[in-house]
Amino acid sequence: MGNIVFSTEFGRMCPGCGKSVAKCVCRQQKTAFKGDGIVRVGRETKGRKGKGVTVITGVPVKNSDELMKLAKQLKQKLGTGGTVKNGVIEIQGDHRDALVEELKEKGFKVKRSGG
Repeated sequence: MGNIVFSTEFGRMCPGCGKSVAKCVCRQQKTAFKGDGIVRVGRETKGRKGKGVTVITGVPVKNSDELMKLAKQLKQKLGTGGTVKNGVIEIQGDHRDALVEELKEKGFKVKRSGG
């Protein structure tokens, strides 16, 4: 596409891949999640009408594809749903103990966070 920076059809364009900023593939692949190397497993109910989710933060992976793959494996192991938002894995329900053990088996340094 050349050096198009704006399109009336798609809006702002990424100079790297030439796609719209919302569908940019080059930025998604480069993002590495930063942290101290310790995976934290906690529980949250905020903004979910009292429904609890197990939250996994600080997973040291190279890109979002690896994080999505890990989330899929954990959801299948537990037989539950979940999602990945902003580098955080959310698993439906309270599965902290099982997730700590599973992540330790995968070679991560894991801590429980919260109460």
